Amino acid sequence: MNTFRIGGVHPQDNKQYSAHLPITECALPKQAIIPLVQHIGAPAQAVVEAGKKVKVGDLLAKAGGFVSANISSPVSGTVTKIDGTTDAWGAPMQAIFIDVEGDEWAEGIDRTPELVSECKLEPKEIVDKIAAAGIVGLGGACFPTHVKLLPPPGKTAEVLIINGVECEPYLTCDHQLMLEHGEEIVVGIEILMKALNVKRAIIGIENNKKDAIEHMRELTAGKAGIEVKALKLKYPQGGEKQLIDACIGRQVPSGALPIEVGAVVDNVATVYAVYEAVQKNKPLISRVMTVTGKDVKNPGNYLVRFGTPITEVIEMAGGVPEGTGKIIGGGPMMGRAMSQIDTMPANKRLSGLLFLPESESERPEPENCIRCAKCVDACPMGLEPYLLSKLSANEMWEEAEKHDIMDCIDCGCCVFTCPSHRRLLDDIRPGKATVGGIIRARAAK
Repeated sequence: MNTFRIGGVHPQDNKQYSAHLPITECALPKQAIIPLVQHIGAPAQAVVEAGKKVKVGDLLAKAGGFVSANISSPVSGTVTKIDGTTDAWGAPMQAIFIDVEGDEWAEGIDRTPELVSECKLEPKEIVDKIAAAGIVGLGGACFPTHVKLLPPPGKTAEVLIINGVECEPYLTCDHQLMLEHGEEIVVGIEILMKALNVKRAIIGIENNKKDAIEHMRELTAGKAGIEVKALKLKYPQGGEKQLIDACIGRQVPSGALPIEVGAVVDNVATVYAVYEAVQKNKPLISRVMTVTGKDVKNPGNYLVRFGTPITEVIEMAGGVPEGTGKIIGGGPMMGRAMSQIDTMPANKRLSGLLFLPESESERPEPENCIRCAKCVDACPMGLEPYLLSKLSANEMWEEAEKHDIMDCIDCGCCVFTCPSHRRLLDDIRPGKATVGGIIRARAAK
């Protein structure tokens, strides 16, 4: 069974709390808070102002550059203000505030459940619709999808790889999406193959989702060029570079993008959004997110409109469980503990909410590094996490860059495997941000 060749760990998957629970639509909020940054790249630029009446699907903010993404209204109502607020980690953000009034949709959006299989658009028209819909990678990175579909000069896509791995413990939203909307995902794959002009697509699914593997194989039987690969249970199998290695046996060079080895990777939720945009004229206004934890009263996979305060999503799941030590945005490996939830809305980046009890959320006190090199063995990028942590802590930015700190994918394998409980990522993440800023400033000169 295929897998990637470097590093990796085997955390307990803990998916039983929400696995196979049907997708449930979350109620509309009374007020929606829509951040202007829900993607990698330049912030979107608001095209509405206070007092503007909007319908679901109307453009709220246009992409602020080539690597950016449009933002469409997830609700209908009145724009009350465009103002600063803070996210769940205390970082400032600009957002559009809308008082919700009913649920009136813009004309031209097909809300019927009928499958639309045939796509008559040309490749450029497909890419334009995807860009207009504001679709980004919903696997976590939130890279604007239309950019992936426009390889730089001299680069050609050979294979489209679909990420159905969902290797992050606890999360099950992608799994359930494949089970409930597999037909739409297959059409979305064909649309992306047409846009890229490739004849081969591979759907990679980790082997703990046997029903999804069987279901997608049934749906793709007879589909030219599309295959489903069952992958070994190993974290972070869903990492872009790890998935490429597992599916086609090619390793992306340090500092390079997947297109360097002829691959384009998209998450299954992204592909479903592509189907809705191209075949149904529906912009990206919602996503399925997992709300889970051992003590959550109503865990599940919830379809949530962007802008919905997560406090309302939490109430739908039965409230914050007694004895909760941390609420994590995402999963336990790559997610981050939230410092506050009152102003945090659902958005394109948020794939789940995980409630950890106090007994599991306390971090042991770090001890001295014993030079065991377990973090090196576990790193799926072939890095030396103990060294990058030290270089970052000592602000040795030039050395950190030389040792490829920008290749770190924040997977947490190093922390997971460290017997001394070293908080390696606590140093590496800000170090990576600083080195990235230095590189961008150097390139701008």
